[in-house]
Amino acid sequence: MAGIPSRHKSVVLLAGVIILQVVLLAVQIKRDSQGRLLRVWTVGAVSPFQRAGAKGIGNIRGTWSHYFALQNTSRDNEQLRRQNDELKMQVNQLQSKAAEADRLSALLNFRQAQRNVPMLAARVIGTSADTASQTVYLDRGERDGIRRNMGVITPDGVVGKVIESYRDTAQVLLLTDKDSGVGAMLAESRIQSPVGGTGEPLLSMKYIPTDDTVNLGEHVVTSGMDRIFPRDLPVGVVTEIKTGRPFQQVRVRPAANLQRLEEVIVLLTLHPLEQKREAPAPAAPTAGTPGKSVGGTAAVNP
Repeated sequence: MAGIPSRHKSVVLLAGVIILQVVLLAVQIKRDSQGRLLRVWTVGAVSPFQRAGAKGIGNIRGTWSHYFALQNTSRDNEQLRRQNDELKMQVNQLQSKAAEADRLSALLNFRQAQRNVPMLAARVIGTSADTASQTVYLDRGERDGIRRNMGVITPDGVVGKVIESYRDTAQVLLLTDKDSGVGAMLAESRIQSPVGGTGEPLLSMKYIPTDDTVNLGEHVVTSGMDRIFPRDLPVGVVTEIKTGRPFQQVRVRPAANLQRLEEVIVLLTLHPLEQKREAPAPAAPTAGTPGKSVGGTAAVNP
């Protein structure tokens, strides 16, 4: 093989170096492309798992946050319920106090309207456990001046009478008890007839002849004949009339609410109550009249 002239050696060397660089550059570019493609495949394969993991973690984080949020909301709701219950209790207490104030005001007004009548306010503290007897107990007794057979009323009407008096308490037989009764009369016709209990909410007006006229809705008041209650205190209202022989059957609804007694008035007397009248002032003595006292000294004629 013929040798390469010396003057062409440098050209051949340069050409060889250039070719080698081109080949190396091509190989490098090919490797980079394969590496990039591998990365693309790897990222494409891993991305779904990453997205699923990120979504799962996000859901877990959201659920956890929602759980704590629900716990906070539940605590807030529980606190609001407690506050609502407390407010309801306060409203009920205020309503109860307002109702008590109204009752006490009615008692005070009644007492002021009957200043000449001896009476005592008392509070109901218990009821009888015997279903056959309708009685209540008061927080006042003998040391307060309460005695047996004293009348018990409210501003609305007759309640009953005292059947037992102890040192600090008194037992009252309600008007609805079978053994109870009160002298009464019809307010319009003034027909007198006793009213007694039947063991039921309604009273019975007894011994009214069939020929006498009784009207529904007519008011029944005390007659004062029982020597316990004064005249014209409300007893009730006629609600039912049945003809019979020889007497009518008349039912009366009590004027006082005997099912919900809380405060009552005890009449501190065993006699009919009458308004006291002031005695007329004695006429002034005339000067010089024989036998009369003038200035506290008997007048004497000279």
